[in-house]
Amino acid sequence: MRMTYPALLLMGATLLSWTTACGAGLGAASDAERPSDVGSLLGNPAPDFSVKLLARRGAQLSLNDLRGQVVVVDFWGTYCGPCKQEMPKLQALSAKYSSAGLRVIGVSEDEPEDKDKILGFADAHGAKFAIAWDEDRSVAHRYKPDTMPSSYTIDRRGIVRYVHVGYRAGDDATMEKEVQGLLTQ
Repeated sequence: MRMTYPALLLMGATLLSWTTACGAGLGAASDAERPSDVGSLLGNPAPDFSVKLLARRGAQLSLNDLRGQVVVVDFWGTYCGPCKQEMPKLQALSAKYSSAGLRVIGVSEDEPEDKDKILGFADAHGAKFAIAWDEDRSVAHRYKPDTMPSSYTIDRRGIVRYVHVGYRAGDDATMEKEVQGLLTQ
């Protein structure tokens, strides 16, 4: 099959939009590279939210209830390639530091027709931390993640200290150093 130049351009633009929508090639952005909404959360109180945990048949989890712990809130989707890479890294972080006071919450931004895929995706990628579905997008509305995955690391006082937009190899080492520092405070 022979493709015309405009068709090739259209295909390339489509592929680029798919990869950037899922955060491919993005990492912890510098302040100049972060969207303004993300920057406004840094150094400020994390917006509270309450979500139903999928694995616990509707048990509620509130961010305010986790005050005194370091919390990583991660926005992701089953459609997201970089999320597949990030999820096992978040689980490793959770397993290593949960006894020291770290909590990881995975907040799925999937559409209603994909709700049944969420726990299977999390299981397939090793996630044993809290998994919730942001059914009405109320949590995402408060945090305004620019892409999937996006993670927000919150200190023991409830202040957003770090934001990671997208995921790339090596981000897990950076996040681990950040979490270690916050756990010692």
